[in-house]
Amino acid sequence: MKILSRIQTHADLVALDANQRQQLCREIREFLVSSVAQTGGHLASNLGVVELTVAVETVFNTAHDRLVFDVGHQSYVHKLLTGRQADFSTLRQFGGMAGFPKPGESNTDAFVAGHASSSVSIALGMARARTLLGENYHIAALLGDGAATGGMVYEGLSDAAVSGEPMVLILNDNAMSIHSNVGGMAKHLARLRTKDSYLGMKARYRDLMRRFPGGKTLYRLTRRLKDRIRRALIPNTLFETIGWTYLGPVDGHDTESLIHLLTQARDMGRPVVVHVLTQKGRGYSPAEQEPSRFHGIGAFDPESGKSPASTGESFSGAFGRTLCQLAGEDKRLCAITAAMPGGTGLLDFRNQFPDRFFDVGIAEEHAVSMAGGMAKEGLIPVTAIYSTFLQRSYDMILQDIALLNLHTVLAVDRAGLVGEDGETHHGVFDVGFLRSVPGISLLCPASCEELSEMLRWAVRDQTGPVAIRYPRGGDRGFSESHWDGEKSFSLHRKGDHITLITYGTLISNVMEAAELLASQGIEVTVLRALRLTGWNPEELKSLLAPSHKIFVAEEVMRGTGIRGDIAAVVSDRTVFGADLGRNFVTHGNLKTLYAHYGLDPQSLCRKITEVLHLES
Repeated sequence: MKILSRIQTHADLVALDANQRQQLCREIREFLVSSVAQTGGHLASNLGVVELTVAVETVFNTAHDRLVFDVGHQSYVHKLLTGRQADFSTLRQFGGMAGFPKPGESNTDAFVAGHASSSVSIALGMARARTLLGENYHIAALLGDGAATGGMVYEGLSDAAVSGEPMVLILNDNAMSIHSNVGGMAKHLARLRTKDSYLGMKARYRDLMRRFPGGKTLYRLTRRLKDRIRRALIPNTLFETIGWTYLGPVDGHDTESLIHLLTQARDMGRPVVVHVLTQKGRGYSPAEQEPSRFHGIGAFDPESGKSPASTGESFSGAFGRTLCQLAGEDKRLCAITAAMPGGTGLLDFRNQFPDRFFDVGIAEEHAVSMAGGMAKEGLIPVTAIYSTFLQRSYDMILQDIALLNLHTVLAVDRAGLVGEDGETHHGVFDVGFLRSVPGISLLCPASCEELSEMLRWAVRDQTGPVAIRYPRGGDRGFSESHWDGEKSFSLHRKGDHITLITYGTLISNVMEAAELLASQGIEVTVLRALRLTGWNPEELKSLLAPSHKIFVAEEVMRGTGIRGDIAAVVSDRTVFGADLGRNFVTHGNLKTLYAHYGLDPQSLCRKITEVLHLES
């Protein structure tokens, strides 16, 4: 009889014996592969935490205790064990279950978690609230080892150690985030996890004690001796040095050992780190062999692990290809990324120019400030970071780049809507915060070829900061380039009734809307902004017919785009517009989201018709 289908609550889980837990883990893996093959999602990371999550959910009652994820893409097993099995067919689909923890979805989701390195701080905040309010519950944070490369983790670790607040930090160490981990912390964990003499001895000793009457009792009584042996073989950890109790390392696929150690940590009444060793992609051969590809994957064939063939070049690919060409021409050019060499298209650069490639881990603030230091001393750093993660670096862009007008290039990947990852990952704020930076040139290509030309201009022809924002995926029905380094706007269509202004790949929806309007006898002038900062007002005025109504379509949050600046240029008339509104944008595929937020061709056509009717 299937066990997974019977697990709905914490009580169902704690009623299982060791053999049933093993069967449950097998069923979870089968379920995950089958389900994610249909919906897409984060597979390898979840396959790696099956036993760990079963143990965590057994020791902690997440309907009462607090489990904080860092980062939240490893939460699928948690969702399976907390009453959401029936919802997995809707995973990451519009109106369906989110791919990350979401408190509004279940009271077992303690906090939202789409970005990395914040779990220790959040857990400590909860612990202090628990103390001040006189409440009684346990707090655990599940920290992926990739997130441990972010500096915020150490701020939280330091404060929590001083606080003495009871909490458990579970460090899920699989030696990689999306790609192999980098930096001093990764090396430190590697030293801990490779103490084979200690781990082997511990396993042999445990097995020996289980064979003798009273052996389990003796095993518990010799805990101090074991701790002394561990300290002799493994020097004090960083965690112990700053004041945390350290337990581990422990096999993250041994559910019973995990339950024992987590229970011990939970009951210690102080800050405790449990170091857990796991294998990303565990139990599914394709994911074990290619954990990076299966980190975040679209629909695939579960039997072979193969994905549908991709068509055409992506913006990230065009960026990486062009950057390699530029690096071959100029030895000052360097590339920086924050734990995303594959996602940002920099794998070829890393292979061709290893001495000029810098992966700093999940440390976006450090990446941008380091770029400032490089630029100050004569290098040309190009820093590739997803839009949503660049938000962390706003202060560094201001203080360490713009203030000295340093020649750095920010490649802002995944700008605009990204689809199924939802609220925490949509790149819909960068236009607003980058446009506020004095002296920055903010460019927005509509095609891969235009991105390549803008990047060449930014590297070769500029002396100050440049940011180029571009979306996930490839060309969306528009493959031209109108960039010449001089003009700020390009004219795509000329009409007699209204002027429609947009930028980026939204031009495809806008041009289709113009065709729909033309079929109704409404002729539209279509302008596209190539630059989002520093344009010449006279250039814009020269392109606007005095009698035209003006309508601006933007894939950003309301109030953060260029509509206000356009209104300032043409202060004698009202500027209408369509955008994503004022609330966070939900998850779903792009076509559905465009329609939902009124940015698809049909909605734009309807809104423009309403504007003309209103003003007539």
